[in-house]
Amino acid sequence: MTNQEIQSIKQRFGIIGNAPALNYAIQVASQVAPTDMTVLITGESGSGKESFSKIIHALSPRKHGQFIAINCGAIPEGTIDSELFGHEKGAFTGANDARKGYFEVTDGGTIFLDEIAEMPLGTQARLLRVLENGEFIRVGSSKVQKTDVRVVAATNVNLLDRVQAGKFREDLYYRLNTVPITVPPLRDRGDDIYLLFRKFTADFSEKHRVKPISLTPDAVRLLTRFRFPGNIRQLKNIAEQISVLELDREVDAARLAHYLPAAQTSQLPALLPGHGQGGDGSGAGSFGSYSERDILYRLLFDMRRDMTDLKKVVLELATGTRAASPDAQELLRQNSHLFSNLGETSPYPSPDGAAEGNGYYLPPPAPLRVDVSAGNYADEDEDAVPTEDITHETEEETLSLDAIEKEMILKALKKHHNKRKYAAQDLGISERTLYRKLKQYDLESA
Repeated sequence: MTNQEIQSIKQRFGIIGNAPALNYAIQVASQVAPTDMTVLITGESGSGKESFSKIIHALSPRKHGQFIAINCGAIPEGTIDSELFGHEKGAFTGANDARKGYFEVTDGGTIFLDEIAEMPLGTQARLLRVLENGEFIRVGSSKVQKTDVRVVAATNVNLLDRVQAGKFREDLYYRLNTVPITVPPLRDRGDDIYLLFRKFTADFSEKHRVKPISLTPDAVRLLTRFRFPGNIRQLKNIAEQISVLELDREVDAARLAHYLPAAQTSQLPALLPGHGQGGDGSGAGSFGSYSERDILYRLLFDMRRDMTDLKKVVLELATGTRAASPDAQELLRQNSHLFSNLGETSPYPSPDGAAEGNGYYLPPPAPLRVDVSAGNYADEDEDAVPTEDITHETEEETLSLDAIEKEMILKALKKHHNKRKYAAQDLGISERTLYRKLKQYDLESA
């Protein structure tokens, strides 16, 4: 699909933004629309999943049929079967007349089942029969009826987690997930945030005939750094608040900050730009990108190297093999808190001032008592705490992320007895990514 065709779809359905992940989702929706395949749309709440269901229906041969959007979480468990599949007269208390369900009404059209993860297990079994055979039975009836309905489902949770928890049918999951579409969260769409903000403020000003809000450059930077856990819905709410309350129509960062919850302005920890998806485009986290786990590993190794260097300096200063250079003094000063936290030998200011002008006083090592017969060396002070041998720690740590990644894969395979499906789930990656990693590290025989 060309970029011009994607832009045409955006204009038709009022979609704002140029993020690559958004364009890819639109491309997948337009490609699957002419078919009758079931589609599962995943994405955070407020990211615009329903817009993609409308794209699929409008570009399909069913566009002249009925389209119904249903929020499965908003229908009580006791009535959802009746709502979806209908009921006969007298089927339950209050059923004074027979009623057609949504699957019967939309015969030849499309049903959008939002928040599919909230559907009760009993209703899931009924839905699976519709997807497999196009058959359903009204509540209180024994007559099998046929329907030709295309199902587009959406969820903001990980359905595989629900499957493992026994709250979602595994067979239904794979039947729904024929073609997956991932809608990116707003925080991963970069400049789209400001484009949407301008659209919302312009719509408000046109509707209420007021001058639109404009942002200073520092306010734009603050806005695009905000994480927006509520996604587009939250951004629209903020844009309308500012449009109503601000008398000065040019808003700077200081004023904008009043409308952004402070606890949500940080972007750490977060994926680095360009590494938000797995290499297979599945959207699953992979070891090939810098995930939060990778960043944590790097941080831990950096801390280990710093401590090793610091202990080496302390050892050299204590044994007199190294003078207290300005760099060593600065290193000790900046990391003095580590000694108290970790129980290491702590340099401290001399009670008589700086010794030899270096600013630090290191107590001399205790005299050694030599036991020639036993070949041992010991301090004369019997109560002295033994000095830790750190010579083996002064070598540079050379572990790489690739080595860690390989080790984690091997551990996951061993834990799950070489069952790659469960190993991939444990690692938080797709099976396709795991197969690629096994080939990359020559672990296919593992």
